[in-house]
Amino acid sequence: MKKCFLALLSAFLLWLAWPPIPFTSPILLIALVPLLVVVEQIIQADQLKKGAQVFWICALTFFIWNGACTYWVFNSLASAMPTWAAILVILLPFGTATLLMTLPFWLYYQLRRTITKTRSYVGLICFWIGYEYLYQNWDAPFPWMNLGNGFAQSHQLVQWYEYTGVYGGTLWILISNILVFEAYLAFKKTTDTWKKIYLCIKPIGFILIPMVISMIRYWGYHEKPNPTNVVVVQPNVDPYVKYTLNPFVQTQQLIHFSDSLGQANTEYFIWPETAIPESANEDTFFSNVNYLATRQFLSKYKHANVVSGIESYLFYDRAKTPTAQFDERSQKYWDSFNAAVQIENQAKVQFYHKSKLVPGVETLPFASALAFLKPIFAGFGGTTGGYGRQSEPSVFYSQSGIGCAPVICYESIWGEYVADYVKRGAQFIAIMTNDAWWGNTSGKNQHLEYAKLRAVESRRWVARSANTGISAFINGRGDIVQQTQWWTTTALKENINLNDELTFYVKHGDYIADFGCLGAGLFGVILVMGLLRIKFLINFLI
Repeated sequence: MKKCFLALLSAFLLWLAWPPIPFTSPILLIALVPLLVVVEQIIQADQLKKGAQVFWICALTFFIWNGACTYWVFNSLASAMPTWAAILVILLPFGTATLLMTLPFWLYYQLRRTITKTRSYVGLICFWIGYEYLYQNWDAPFPWMNLGNGFAQSHQLVQWYEYTGVYGGTLWILISNILVFEAYLAFKKTTDTWKKIYLCIKPIGFILIPMVISMIRYWGYHEKPNPTNVVVVQPNVDPYVKYTLNPFVQTQQLIHFSDSLGQANTEYFIWPETAIPESANEDTFFSNVNYLATRQFLSKYKHANVVSGIESYLFYDRAKTPTAQFDERSQKYWDSFNAAVQIENQAKVQFYHKSKLVPGVETLPFASALAFLKPIFAGFGGTTGGYGRQSEPSVFYSQSGIGCAPVICYESIWGEYVADYVKRGAQFIAIMTNDAWWGNTSGKNQHLEYAKLRAVESRRWVARSANTGISAFINGRGDIVQQTQWWTTTALKENINLNDELTFYVKHGDYIADFGCLGAGLFGVILVMGLLRIKFLINFLI
C-alpha cells in the first residue's frame, strides 16, 4: 500500500505541475522523486519478481498521469461513438503511452543489475529521451506529454529553450529529480546538520541556476522593431454542424469580422483550420466562389493576404502518393488534404498540405494492422483512407516578401518541425486550429500554452486563429499579448514584429534527442551484453 501511495503521489504531482494549472510547473523538478523511492525500495528488497513490481508500479503512475492530463480526448471520442466504444478506443493510446513511459524505468532497473547506479541514471535519462523521440516520430505520434512541454505555463523559466528546445526541459527535469532523490537518500543516512545543508546545495543549485539565467534572458530580451499589422479571426462555428451550414455564408462571416478590424496597413488576415469548409479542387481554385469572394474583399487592402485553413483535393492520372484513391467516375486518382491556402491581391495562390496528421482522425496508423478500425474513425469526418500530406514544411511569402509559417493545429506541438519553417524563411508563425472537438476542457488551454514554447524556441511572434478554441497573439518571449474567450465569435488585431534571426535551436533542431537516442542504443547494447554475461565488453563500452 505504501508503494502504491508513493506511485500515486508522483502521478498527482505530475498532474498538478502540468498546464493549464498556473504557477505549478517547477513541481515537475521533484515530481518523480516518490516513484524513484519506490523503485529503489523494490531494488533493495530481498524478494522475487522485482522487475515485474517495478513495471506495474511505474505503469500505475504513468497511466493515472496520462489519464488526468489528457482526459479530454474522451470528449471528442464520446461525441462520435457510443461511450463503451470510446472507452475501448481511448485505452489504446493511453495504454501505449503508459507502456512507453514505463519501459525506461524498467530498463533502468535492469541496468542496475549490470552496471553502477550512476551509470544506470544516465541510462534512464537516455531511455526516457529515446521514448519521447520515438513517440513523436513513429506511425502514431503523440508528443503531447513530453516532459519539457510541462513548462509551457511558466515560459519565463525556460527562455533557454531557444538553445535546447523542449528536450532541454526534459533533461533538466530528469536530472533534477535524480539529484533531489540522491540528496534525500543521503539526508536520511546522516545526523550532521551541516552535512545535511551541504547535501541540499547541489540539487537546489541545479534547479535554481537555469531559472535565474532564464529570468535574466526574459527581462533582457528586446525585439527589433519591424512591425506588420495582422488580424486573426475566430468564427466560432460548431464543428459538429459546420458541414451542414452553407459554406459561402461562413466565408462571408469570416470576411465580415476581418473587415471589422482591417486597416490600410494590414498585411495578413489569419483564418482558422478548415475555415473554408467546402472541399476545393486546387487546379480550378481560381473559379471557386469562396476564392472570388475573398479576392473581392482583399481589393480594399492593397498589400493584404488571407491565410486560411481549407479542405482541398487534387486529381492525378496515376497513383502518385500512398494515400491516393481511385475515382470510378473520372477514372483518375485523387488525394484530399487538410490544407492551408494563401490568397493575395493578385492571381497567385499558395497551398500547404498538413504534414503532421492526427492518428485515427486524419490518418490510420499502422494501416494494414488496424484497417478494421476505419468505420469507427469515420465518425470524425476527414478521410478514413487518410489525408494526403507533404513531407516537409513550406513557407508562404507575401507580395512584400514577408515569410509566414502556416502551421495547422496538431503540428504546433512539434518544435523541430516548426523550427524548420523558420529555417526556411518564416518571419512569424500562423497557427490555424480547431479545438472545439474536446469541449470546454483543459485540452484547448494546453494547446494554446504549447504555442508559447514555439515562440520562445524560434523568437517568432505567433498569430493563433482558432475556430472554437482560444485565438491569441504571442510575442517572441512567449507572452500572450492578446487572447479571446472560449466559444465567442470575434477577431483580434495586433502589430507584431517580424524577425529574420535564427536561434541556436532553429539551426540545430532536436540535437539533445539525437544524443539521447544514441545513448539509449548504447545502453541497450550493454543490457544485451549483461544478459549474455560478456563483462569485458561492458567495461569497454562504459
